[in-house]
Amino acid sequence: MRITNNMLVSNMTYNLNSTLQRLERLQYEMTEGKKFRVPSDDPIGASKSLKFNTDISKVEQYLRNTKDAASWMKETESALKEINSVLHRVNELTVQAANGTNSEDLDKIKEEIKELKGHLIQIGNTTYAGRSIFTGFKTDKPLLDENGNYLVDLKKYDVLDENGNPTGEKKDEIFVYNVGVAERASVNTLGNKIFGSGNKDYTSDVSVGDKAYLFDMFEKLEAALNTNNNDDLQSALTDIKDAMSNVLSVTAEIGAKSNRLDLTKNKIENQIVNLKELLSFNEDVSLPEAYMNLAIAENAYRASLAVGSRIIQPSLMDFLR
Repeated sequence: MRITNNMLVSNMTYNLNSTLQRLERLQYEMTEGKKFRVPSDDPIGASKSLKFNTDISKVEQYLRNTKDAASWMKETESALKEINSVLHRVNELTVQAANGTNSEDLDKIKEEIKELKGHLIQIGNTTYAGRSIFTGFKTDKPLLDENGNYLVDLKKYDVLDENGNPTGEKKDEIFVYNVGVAERASVNTLGNKIFGSGNKDYTSDVSVGDKAYLFDMFEKLEAALNTNNNDDLQSALTDIKDAMSNVLSVTAEIGAKSNRLDLTKNKIENQIVNLKELLSFNEDVSLPEAYMNLAIAENAYRASLAVGSRIIQPSLMDFLR
């Protein structure tokens, strides 16, 4: 086969362009620090990067959910501690009254207990990010009115199947956060579990207008202070201690959930770190290696130019000059 000058020029140009293209790709890797910029550069690597980015987005959402749930429970725990402090102070004042005080001191005790009752109502209407924390799903409404009566219904709701039919199961109005692929965390605490209803009942459903037990207890205490009846005051002390015990029990439950969320948060943060390391390994270049490959490609390109200038035969125009 006869090798013409045009064939030499054409092949040389093709090879030079191929070398130059490789040089341009290596330059991009050095500049951006990435192994590929379009899926066609590395289809398998691009597919893995897409999956890693999707997984990172999911896990980061789980982390946001975990932090929001932890903040909600921290606010609830703070409110419960404040309720316990109020009941503790009421207990101290009742003990003072039961031990016998003069009428002036008794009037002061009555006035302080009245203020503590109002403060307890304010705690019951505590909000987190504009949402009431003790009202179940009805976060846009306060829990209690100025007399300690419930302003919302707190009742178990029917669980429905995929066709919208009742399954027979009932659940409390508890928010559940997704904090993992198959991990859930319930965050809010219903007000009736803390303030009660009826006679020391902290489990039954309540309806709008029902009197919260703690405020019924306050009214009985106020009546006992008005009559200065020691037996009634002793009975009030028992009720107060039972209420404090219930609040401590609920606080312990919230604390256990918070500890679990802390462990979940640490696990999720480690997952994010691991996924980002895998993503970096998949698409990030080693800069020393990239610099070396770039230098090799640059030398190859320069050598190609030098060799090409020697193998191209002089044309007729060169002879004419």
